[in-house]
Amino acid sequence: MKFLRQLCIVSLFCVVALATEPPATAPAAATSALPSEFAGWQVKGDVAKSDDPAAADAANAPVLKEYGFLRLEKATYTRDDGRNLTVKAAVFEDTSGAYGAFTYYYSPEMGEEKIGGQAAFLNNRVLFYQGNVLVDAVFDRMSVMSASQLRQLAGLLPQAAGNKGNPPALPTYLPKRDFEKNTTRYILGPVGLDRIGSPLAGSTVDFKSGAEVVIGKYAAAAGDATLMLIEYPTPQIAAEKLKEIDASHQVTQQQPGVASIVDVGPFFDTRTGPIIVIAAGPLSKSEARSLMSSISYEADVTWNENTYVSKKDNLANFLFNAIVLCGIVVGLALVAGIAFGGLRILIKRLFPDSVFDRSEAMEFISLHLEDDSQPLPRKR
Repeated sequence: MKFLRQLCIVSLFCVVALATEPPATAPAAATSALPSEFAGWQVKGDVAKSDDPAAADAANAPVLKEYGFLRLEKATYTRDDGRNLTVKAAVFEDTSGAYGAFTYYYSPEMGEEKIGGQAAFLNNRVLFYQGNVLVDAVFDRMSVMSASQLRQLAGLLPQAAGNKGNPPALPTYLPKRDFEKNTTRYILGPVGLDRIGSPLAGSTVDFKSGAEVVIGKYAAAAGDATLMLIEYPTPQIAAEKLKEIDASHQVTQQQPGVASIVDVGPFFDTRTGPIIVIAAGPLSKSEARSLMSSISYEADVTWNENTYVSKKDNLANFLFNAIVLCGIVVGLALVAGIAFGGLRILIKRLFPDSVFDRSEAMEFISLHLEDDSQPLPRKR
């Protein structure tokens, strides 16, 4: 009977192991973007959080919404030497939003620093973005190690997953020659475009179609010129929008009261692929052509693009599922074999010679044949 109990336990264990599914992992709770400590700085009190963009900047709350604002975190840090540091971290949906907000807030008088994705500073204030987080840090007094300490903070900030962590590609098309530093503006909505003094009104761009805009200032012979790039999802949409912009510009020239385009002086536009290029300001025709010709769109396929391959079309998933199915079949066969063998042994012990191995069942019919054949006589 001891053997029978062990056999039953083994069979029960196999059945439970096959039938029980692993418990679903509970979703991780949202964590704070700001760490409790970094580079000798210790957080003082609690980290204040708010999902209202007005808490970050009441005057520019609509602009922050266009950039995909999610929440604001604010904390005060202290050091043993008595210094204080106030940090505001604005979390956006993706890196494009954080980068756009960074370009919206920095100014030409700011100096450049290497912190996170990009940084700028003025006096005791340092502005930088890392991933989808924009950080505004204000020291009570700066030191030679302040930039290094903020680099450690940037390394502790959470990163956006997947394609959301990729910076926008449109600003890379801005030419470097004669570019005035800290004049890049990356815009994702009409409110932000109208507030930066664009040569084109936000309603004309049509951001609902998926447009992205980047603007930069360039030094020309007669003053500062503006270069504006508008990228649409497809070249076909860009071609249609270019016709609308040209038509709107002609109406503006004939009717000065129409406000679809801001009066910025000479206005030139062209298209390369899905990008509309606009040069405006005190530019000669040759300067405008030289500036716009430096932008050439080339289609590029990258590995981070979604291929839209479903799980059932993935060969690796198919092989994995086949291995799992084989394991299940082998496990069921093992359980069935153990159960059948155990049942047979149990019945033989409880009912010996009653069901299996009965004596009458063990008998078999035999033919008692005798060799009666006689040898044939030989012929002589």
